[in-house]
Amino acid sequence: MQRLPLVSAVSLGLFAGAATTAVLADTSPLEQQLKDLEEFQVIAHRGASGHAPESTMEAFEMAHDWNVDYLELDAQLSSDGEVVVFHDDTIERTSDGEGAINDYTLEELKALDTGTWFNEANPDSASDDFAGAEMLTLDELFEHFGHDARYYIETKSPQLNPGLEEALVEKLEEHDMIESGRVLVQSFEQDSLLKVQALNDDVPLIQLVWYYPSEEEDSKLVEWTGVTPGPAEITDEDFQAVADYAVGIGTNYIYDGREVIDADFIQQAQENGLPVHVYTINETEEMERLMDMGVNGLFTNYPDRLLELVE
Repeated sequence: MQRLPLVSAVSLGLFAGAATTAVLADTSPLEQQLKDLEEFQVIAHRGASGHAPESTMEAFEMAHDWNVDYLELDAQLSSDGEVVVFHDDTIERTSDGEGAINDYTLEELKALDTGTWFNEANPDSASDDFAGAEMLTLDELFEHFGHDARYYIETKSPQLNPGLEEALVEKLEEHDMIESGRVLVQSFEQDSLLKVQALNDDVPLIQLVWYYPSEEEDSKLVEWTGVTPGPAEITDEDFQAVADYAVGIGTNYIYDGREVIDADFIQQAQENGLPVHVYTINETEEMERLMDMGVNGLFTNYPDRLLELVE
């Protein structure tokens, strides 16, 4: 092989380096976010919710300090239209209040204690810092972490939160979370995702699915909202229909002790342009199994366990 003179070789090396830098510089933050979805993602489910009260600043700070890829959260509306971070439709499980979350104003929700329940349920992880934790608004979360985090936001119970999509997209745009590649929006409800898409076509969307045995035929799996057939019947065309509006799919792995997806499902989704994220995996053995099956990410209440495997 003919050798190039040193000066020529160096010049070519510099040119190649400059070209690579130029390509990277031409990749927008949003494009980079979508590219990153091809790699494995650690998704902190309601923050580090195995170690701190779910959906509180304490849980999100813990997960963020561990450098997870995404802070996962649920968005709902108070009765006066504020976007709050809370999972359940009613407030009694994780606060000292009761009733539907949408029946309370933001001021009333802010007066609730969303931390003490965790201390009572998890004495080994209890902390005085958790007592009196306030329910967060989406504004507060964004203002606290800014663009130093990525957010995986579910439009929670959209039928109970009319106007949620409009309010959410307004907040995402206000805080420049979309073009900066900082957010994914997820939902089980296809209509909710399509509403978000109509409001801002750049928002990356994740279609959530939940597979379980049919009531008519226990051996047959069906999807909760009917957005896809069951895993055994799903076709490339079904995945492509989801890929027309979504950049990924989030699915359960187990239903009542029974595996509902396998490596073939994961591979087929990926071949149709849909990275696969699985919820909610807390045991190390299951994490390892799903990673071996080729999933692109896991939702977990224990991101520290998952990070140990990834690292």
